[in-house]
Amino acid sequence: MVRGSSGSPSPQVWQDSGGQDLSEDGRAPAELATQLEELRDEMRRRHEMSLAAFARVRPQHRRSAENLVDYLTLRSHDMRPLQETLAQLGVSSLGRSEEHVIRSVEQVVDVLRSLAGDGRTHHTDGAVDFDEGRRLLRSNAIDLLGPEPGGRSTRIMVTMPSEAADDPSFVWGLLRAGMDCARVNCAHDGPDEWRRMVTNVRTAAQALGRTCQVLMDLPGPKLRTGPVAEGPKVVRLRPGRDARGVPIAPAEAVLVPIGLGSTADAGVTVVPVPLGWVRGLAPGDHIALRDARDDARKLEVTETSHWGARVVAWDTTYVESGTLLEGPHGRAVVGQLPAVELYLRVRPGDVVTLSADRAAEPPPPRPADATSAHFRIGCSLPDALRAARPGHRVWFDDGKIGGRVQAVHDDGDVDVEITVASPAGSKLRGLRGINLPDSDVQLSPLGADDTVLAFVAEHADMVGLSFAQRPEDVAELQRRLADLGRPDVGLVLKIETTSGFERLPELVLAGMASERVGVMAARGDLAVECGFERLAEVQEEILWLCDAAHVPVIWATQVLDQMAKTGRPSRAEVSDAALAGRAECVMLNKGPHIGEVVVALDDILRRMETHQDKKVPLLRRLRSWSSG
Repeated sequence: MVRGSSGSPSPQVWQDSGGQDLSEDGRAPAELATQLEELRDEMRRRHEMSLAAFARVRPQHRRSAENLVDYLTLRSHDMRPLQETLAQLGVSSLGRSEEHVIRSVEQVVDVLRSLAGDGRTHHTDGAVDFDEGRRLLRSNAIDLLGPEPGGRSTRIMVTMPSEAADDPSFVWGLLRAGMDCARVNCAHDGPDEWRRMVTNVRTAAQALGRTCQVLMDLPGPKLRTGPVAEGPKVVRLRPGRDARGVPIAPAEAVLVPIGLGSTADAGVTVVPVPLGWVRGLAPGDHIALRDARDDARKLEVTETSHWGARVVAWDTTYVESGTLLEGPHGRAVVGQLPAVELYLRVRPGDVVTLSADRAAEPPPPRPADATSAHFRIGCSLPDALRAARPGHRVWFDDGKIGGRVQAVHDDGDVDVEITVASPAGSKLRGLRGINLPDSDVQLSPLGADDTVLAFVAEHADMVGLSFAQRPEDVAELQRRLADLGRPDVGLVLKIETTSGFERLPELVLAGMASERVGVMAARGDLAVECGFERLAEVQEEILWLCDAAHVPVIWATQVLDQMAKTGRPSRAEVSDAALAGRAECVMLNKGPHIGEVVVALDDILRRMETHQDKKVPLLRRLRSWSSG
């Protein structure tokens, strides 16, 4: 490809030109053409500076990598004044040039030269043209995600819940509904469950004559709060009351034999008692006790079965481990109940110390004291705290609680002043996520143990690199996959942090050393990291940049999430699902109504396919207002 004179290779691929304007109103077509030719020449110079980066990509991705650098050059300028002038002349404003940047610029130059009476053309040899740009993206999407389903080009990926391991019919139902790819999150369940999930997916797809690619996510580093000390082992039975406090519905509980578990409905309180004692109960029996507050209370047996006895209480009753029960056939002692989950109740202005000495094992964790006046809680990855600096933002529990670093201590502890929380107090629990969007956290997404990666390499079509942040991490994963004999496995870069988003061009170029590469826009984490106000533009920029690199995008997190949980979508998430059709794949999370969600999303994507192709509106005939 003709790109100007050769120069010293440099890995730099994105340089800021200062955001300069590229046009002034009233310029003649010849002047505009000259200006765009200067931009084209700058693109060629950037190619010479990026030769080292190009040398590392696979040959089939070379021209896509060059087009990516063209796009970065284009977007290092403020193009808006020039776009307005070009639009006034009836010329392309370059707003849809991602997949074929330098050819788009040169086509506009040709038109401007023609308007100026100059028929000269000078095209860059081998540059990606309009048809080839779309073909490359489509081909790469098919290679990574499987063939396009009939009637829509966007695939549907579904995160496999635990039941997918033991219920083959569940997986069959998802495939019939329209699932095209299955995701197994290796941060949950274990190898036995993962194997059964993959087997069920493969078996169902083969029987239905379908292709279903399997993505397996590596767990990655999990930055979380440490444990909170256990609360008392007690359950509360609380009857329903009217506005005057008069009981109108009794509290219910199920007495079950110790060690035998329960088949009680979800949400019903379970109290373990000795087997022989509970088997002697009958409907209508009364059980007396003194509860944890030493109040005299009474339970009434309403039902008995092989699993135990159902009881009701008309007074608020606190039953704890060791409580003595007196029934018609003798006494019994309540077995071990689960401890109440405690939390730190934090308010704006409070200071929470993230403690480096309270990490997860090893060493054994020291749980936080929920009763202490000084809030202090551990951090699962204390090395991450080294990157924190005063003023840096800190978010807890998916952004529900926020603060700023107040101080960093020599022992590694970090004081965080809470700025976002309920005035009445928000619950900061143990094992909740921590985000440090302003801190350059240098944690490898790959641990030293390759056990999970070896399993993924054996069973998956694609591997998801969680918390992708550095090109070196991508190269290390590629090396390990090669050592495992699977250099051909598809690579999905999960963009979940501000750092990963800011380094996306370098990450994509590093990913192009693999045969198949894609990007997952993990919008939930990105919303916390970048701020909800900025999420819309961040997801747009990811789509644009990946279009320029001809790299397929998986649009992920909370798509039709309310519908998955309740069976009814919100109006906002239907619009969000329609926009998701601009990506090559849409990922759905788990939920009791996930089958209905797949059907609904399939319908939405098929309808939008006739109206929108990436950024281009398709002007089909509208029948809504047609009389014919």
